[in-house]
Amino acid sequence: MTTTPPPYGTPEHPRVAVRGEARLEVDPETARITITVTTRGKDRRNALEDLTRRNNHVLELARSYGQAIEKLETGAFSITPELTQKGRNEQIRAYHGRVHITAVLNDFTALGEFTTRIADLDMTRVNGPWWGLRPDSPAHAAARRQAVHEAVQRAREYADALGAHLTALLELADLGAENTTPTALPTPGTTRSRAAYAGAAPEPAPALDLEPQRQTVHAQVNARFLMTPPKL
Repeated sequence: MTTTPPPYGTPEHPRVAVRGEARLEVDPETARITITVTTRGKDRRNALEDLTRRNNHVLELARSYGQAIEKLETGAFSITPELTQKGRNEQIRAYHGRVHITAVLNDFTALGEFTTRIADLDMTRVNGPWWGLRPDSPAHAAARRQAVHEAVQRAREYADALGAHLTALLELADLGAENTTPTALPTPGTTRSRAAYAGAAPEPAPALDLEPQRQTVHAQVNARFLMTPPKL
């Protein structure tokens, strides 16, 4: 009857524990920008209508880029009264409207032109781009495979240094798999913003030249192996 070696290792079946790590530098797949459309008016209805018009203009412009815009989402919306003074005689001086829009682009050729055209609109602010990878990007799988290969290679080198060789894999786990920590967000790129408050530009502004920021993909694994007795 075959006896299964204990997972903690014995002199007859020593255990070797290693960590495999991979760090890849890859091109980004998406660029995210945030757009804030604002308005100010003395009448609530006029402020709301003006904000609706400007918001629709931004959405129509974004949709005109077709598949280059991978995701288009509207976030927070607000209409806030501005008071002349506090107290019993307080009056409303004006109404401020604001709506936030997020656009994710996958075509970096169109990114500079789109960002510039949005920033050239009245009462509009643009922030970004934030470069990133999709959750299912092949780069993540490539980093994980490389981390596993490094773990196996490192364990083999340890075994070889002792005149032994690996016989079985006991465990393979992501670093911190038993105590998961939040994944860090991609580092944002350069922020470009502009707010215009009166009049339209007579000519279209030149497109920004935005250079994609390389992304770092990191993977770590812990691996435990059994090996043959060393030749000491």
